[in-house]
Amino acid sequence: MWHSRSWNDGRRDLKSHDLIHCLLIGNTRWHWGEKEKNSWHFSHSYPDKQKLDTLSQSLIAWAAVGPIPEEVSLNPTQRISINNVPLKNLPPSLGIDRALAAWSAFKQTKRSQNNKSDLLIADAGTVLSLTKITQNGEFAGGQLVPGLRMQLAAMTQGTANLPDPGHHKNKELLDFPVETKEAMLKGSLQALIGVLSEAHKLSKTPLWLCGGDAPLLKEGLKKQKIDIIHNPNLVLEGLVDIHKIVNQEQGQIEFD
Repeated sequence: MWHSRSWNDGRRDLKSHDLIHCLLIGNTRWHWGEKEKNSWHFSHSYPDKQKLDTLSQSLIAWAAVGPIPEEVSLNPTQRISINNVPLKNLPPSLGIDRALAAWSAFKQTKRSQNNKSDLLIADAGTVLSLTKITQNGEFAGGQLVPGLRMQLAAMTQGTANLPDPGHHKNKELLDFPVETKEAMLKGSLQALIGVLSEAHKLSKTPLWLCGGDAPLLKEGLKKQKIDIIHNPNLVLEGLVDIHKIVNQEQGQIEFD
């Protein structure tokens, strides 16, 4: 199984034909959602204050798991927090990206009327996070592991002779590469695949996979015949959906 409003508080009355945006500030990158007419489109960039300034009037919702630059001004009334996510027993310290991904996976599973088991959601970003959600929508713990780039950076910075592999390419690697950079990449990928494989075995649940490094990991997981649901936009889809829920609770109008 593979898955690839109007805010009227004195600032601006957004019309249904306008572009609207949402933003998730991550640890390394910023993640954007843009809605035109009835379609949401998602993209990713490194922190981009100029783009944010350009889109500030059409920004309807935002969340942050990474640092917010001091020079950036964001409307606090538009912020989506952990308290807005209607899952049970979410710890206050849980990253909002984990909560949004978990909610999105839970809701999509419930919508398909296939919510007869727990869920395991893996977000392969700066940190590989694993979040378990019961079939009743309750947080059931998780795991955190350094992500691919963090592992590679640790080897480079912690040794005298290991080079920075640079941007990795989505290519087939030998099981035991001769070239040092490829050996670093292969070992780090195998470590992450091993974590995911073992967690899947322990949880006995379908594995939802998202995040920037998901394409590199899913091929290795497929070889192990693990039941994967790859949804690259899971977190942003959760942000959009929670924004709609907040609007409904506040009696705001949502343009579909």
